Amino acid sequence: MAALSSLHHISTTLSLLGLTKPSLLAPPFRRPFRGLPPITSSSLEFNITFAPPSPKPKPPPNLKSDGVLDSDSPQNGQFFIPWIVRGEDGNLKLQAHPPDHFLKALAEAKTQKPKKKVDKAAKKKKDISAVGNAGIEPPAPPPKLSKAARRFYNEHFREPPQRLSKVLAAAGVASRRGSEELIFNGKVTVNGTVCNAPQTRVDPGKDIIYVNGNRLPKKLPPKVYLALNKPKGYICSSGEKEFRSVLDLFEDYLKAWDKINPGSPKPRLFTVGRLDVATTGLIIVTNDGDFAQKLSHPSSNLTKEYIATIDGEVRKRHLIAISEGTEIEGVLCVPDSVELLPTQPDLSRPRIRIVVHEGRNHEVRELVKNAGLEIHSLKRVRIGGFRLPADLGLGKHIELKQSDLRTMGWKS
Repeated sequence: MAALSSLHHISTTLSLLGLTKPSLLAPPFRRPFRGLPPITSSSLEFNITFAPPSPKPKPPPNLKSDGVLDSDSPQNGQFFIPWIVRGEDGNLKLQAHPPDHFLKALAEAKTQKPKKKVDKAAKKKKDISAVGNAGIEPPAPPPKLSKAARRFYNEHFREPPQRLSKVLAAAGVASRRGSEELIFNGKVTVNGTVCNAPQTRVDPGKDIIYVNGNRLPKKLPPKVYLALNKPKGYICSSGEKEFRSVLDLFEDYLKAWDKINPGSPKPRLFTVGRLDVATTGLIIVTNDGDFAQKLSHPSSNLTKEYIATIDGEVRKRHLIAISEGTEIEGVLCVPDSVELLPTQPDLSRPRIRIVVHEGRNHEVRELVKNAGLEIHSLKRVRIGGFRLPADLGLGKHIELKQSDLRTMGWKS
């Protein structure tokens, strides 16, 4: 019974699959089983066939250049990405290579190199140097200012008309006193007329000024402020010929002026105050008359510090005598402070620090002499809040900054 049940199950499955006809196996199952010989699996024969396998997808065929499938070409297992191109007839077709117009455009395209960044400052400097080597001064771009801007500049920043003698001195013609003598002698003309009044107000940018037949430049030189370490043997004026002037130490500075300040006239330098021929140290050189007058006037109360090296021994009574002051030109001059400096191994002579504020002629030397001492050397090391740099050699100078000028009480 188990075998019949299995056979019936197989027959039913095959009939459902369509592999055999159920009529071939139905009669034995419909017959009664009584009196029949036993049925074994070996006595049954089945004609079982299976459906053919589903076709596998063919690889993409090669394409011809005109878009027609090339079924005759062998397949090498390569995977092609076709180009979808619109043909001349207006229809879309597949191609294995790019269209002709695309290849032609690639062939004719020019490869552009990356542009190098041009340093405008270096290019401008190169152009200026090339023009300078050719002996031609590069033209300055004309200012583009409106009338309102020029009016505002003239009202707030442009200097008002100044005294004629002051303008001549600032232009480097002569000193203030020498300029007055030129004016009194009729050597100066303003706008075609001889001017004999030094206090006449003029504007160099507008007025036409001639001195001894030479035209005064419209542009005045810029203000210059220099600190000099004066050596021994130089005087602070240029009138005496038996001594060298400290202004001779600025010859190289004035020679290089045209290169550093092209188009600007050279300044006429002079000293602020004086140091005698034997005194060394700090002295200010400038071309600003107002600045010089402000610093040298006694009302400024600007302190000046000196270091006096003494021949001989200094005792307490000497210091007391110096601090009590002495009379110079009918005026009692008392120093602000007197101090004996500590001895140093490399210096055998004693040194005294003396601070004064009046700055009269030979004041420090007279104070020391009145105390019964003899000066070996005298050096000025400070004016106001500006101290002579320790690394500044004799005969050398430096340009003063605005911060240095403020330490001396000057506000430009």
